[in-house]
Amino acid sequence: MAIHQLLESLAGLKLTGMKQALYLQQSQPAETDLTFDERLSRLVDAELHYRAQKRQDRLLRLAKLKHSTACVEDVDYQAFRGINRAYFKTLTTCQWVAHHHHLLLTGPTGVGKTWLSCALAQQAVRLGMPVLFKRFPLLCEELDIAKRDGSLPKLRQQLTKAKLLVLDDWGATPMPAHARYEFFELVEARSGTGSMLVTSQYPIDRWHEYIGEPTIADAIMDRLIHRSHRLELHGESLRKTYSKVEGQHHE
Repeated sequence: MAIHQLLESLAGLKLTGMKQALYLQQSQPAETDLTFDERLSRLVDAELHYRAQKRQDRLLRLAKLKHSTACVEDVDYQAFRGINRAYFKTLTTCQWVAHHHHLLLTGPTGVGKTWLSCALAQQAVRLGMPVLFKRFPLLCEELDIAKRDGSLPKLRQQLTKAKLLVLDDWGATPMPAHARYEFFELVEARSGTGSMLVTSQYPIDRWHEYIGEPTIADAIMDRLIHRSHRLELHGESLRKTYSKVEGQHHE
């Protein structure tokens, strides 16, 4: 079979990674000196890598992260005050996600909670885990609209489908009464089956007060706290810090 026919056959079989690797092999003389087994092994590896990258790209697109380029390698341990490097390294393994635990990330406004949550979410995507990012105030609106137009079951399914659900800005706005029960159902549905990463400027000891209704608050907090890891950031807003640095550069 001529090489161009072989390339077309690979394309027809949707072996795109193998096709690209074979084309490169043909254009590099050193590759043609390899044994058949070596060349075939490289073609198979190329196909596996191609498929893994395609899956990762798809998961990242579906995750809808606010900071899609945030990654754990770029974490500045001096800027993010309150992070213990060794402890954070354990979080980057995403074993807490694999074991269906939660991560509660708290700290003042502007200290980088959202960026850090996206970096950890990106790491989960790299490990092949479906992720979904939602700002909690907007999720409350989505839940209300879905309840009114009959699409609530579909939204619930979307939320529970993600291996890791990131809820950003918990407590940024008052929790609507309708959202309390729906959030309880969400936490309950993910208990033992999925993880949540919740960011908030509220200290955890004020979350019960924020939820408002004591019985539901007790149920939600019991499920969240029981299987959770905690990360509390400190310090001045990074936005202010960067503004000062930029101001100094312009002086």
